[in-house]
Amino acid sequence: MVNLNIRQRIEESENSLSPHASKSRLSQGRLKWEEPCSIRTDFQRDRDRIIYSNAFRRLKHKTQVFIAPLGDHYVTRLTHTLEVSQIARTISRALNLNEDLTEAIALGHDLGHTPFGHIGEQVLNELFPGGFKHNEQSLRVVDLLEKDGQGLNLTWEVRDGILNHSKSGIEILGDGWAEVGTIEGQVVKMADIVAYVNHDIADAIRAGVMSENELPTSAVKLLGSTSRQRINTLVCDIVSCSLTSLSNANLKEPTIGMNSEILEVTNNLREFLFDKVYNPNLSNKDTSKARKAIRLLYSYFLKHAEELPEEYASRGDTVERKVTDYIAGMTDQYALQMAKEIAR
Repeated sequence: MVNLNIRQRIEESENSLSPHASKSRLSQGRLKWEEPCSIRTDFQRDRDRIIYSNAFRRLKHKTQVFIAPLGDHYVTRLTHTLEVSQIARTISRALNLNEDLTEAIALGHDLGHTPFGHIGEQVLNELFPGGFKHNEQSLRVVDLLEKDGQGLNLTWEVRDGILNHSKSGIEILGDGWAEVGTIEGQVVKMADIVAYVNHDIADAIRAGVMSENELPTSAVKLLGSTSRQRINTLVCDIVSCSLTSLSNANLKEPTIGMNSEILEVTNNLREFLFDKVYNPNLSNKDTSKARKAIRLLYSYFLKHAEELPEEYASRGDTVERKVTDYIAGMTDQYALQMAKEIAR
């Protein structure tokens, strides 16, 4: 058997990446030291650990926007994650950044999302004394909850990208736009927007919440009338704008951005979706059912903590924290079914 350290060869090839790209051999490391792999770089190992995690598998049964849709083509948290990964990798490759790191962050960014999408996040934020944010929960999943409490022991760069991908209702690149520790993390943060803006439009039209002719005229004119056109326009603009920033020798910390006209139209499109889709979706029948389910589960397990699964019950946390971790990890149908059984 020939003794080849393929990982070192890959790490050497990363020297040809952009000077601003993250190099796996220069990673700030893991929470616990591990012997390096002979084949995969640290970022590649992180990607693989995320894909094989239980939390990643559960994403296929978690809501993106519309709860328990009847059609087969609605976006789930898993398909959203895969779209973000594809868009982010395209941008990173075009900018000569570290595609492996980009992919790992993208695949892990929503691991901590609750059942019922942002509805579930809102309710747990109201109930849990420490507050709840899905990006912080995603980090908790990879650090503490996966592998029976051992966590995935990911690199600092992936953990930073997961923690800092969230935007809430803040305008793209606006005041309060949180910093990310790597340029690849910035790419994922932007790709997340490109993905959800476009697939949420498609889902809203599919659900009869809106029609194509209701889209803002400026968005259709500048970005395109179809999802394919809009994604292509946004990705090309992000690459063009970011290449300018990356090639500016006077910038020590270049950023991933958009040109001003595209940025304004995209922010207007997000605002339109909040007004037309996201906010109205907070008060429909399915949403009310989801809220009641999570409140019932939270109240029940606070009083019956002994019924929590061993992997949660055995942790040295408060009961509130254990219950919150358990509920946050549930899929939509599992949460509804358990709430139904409790209510009997």
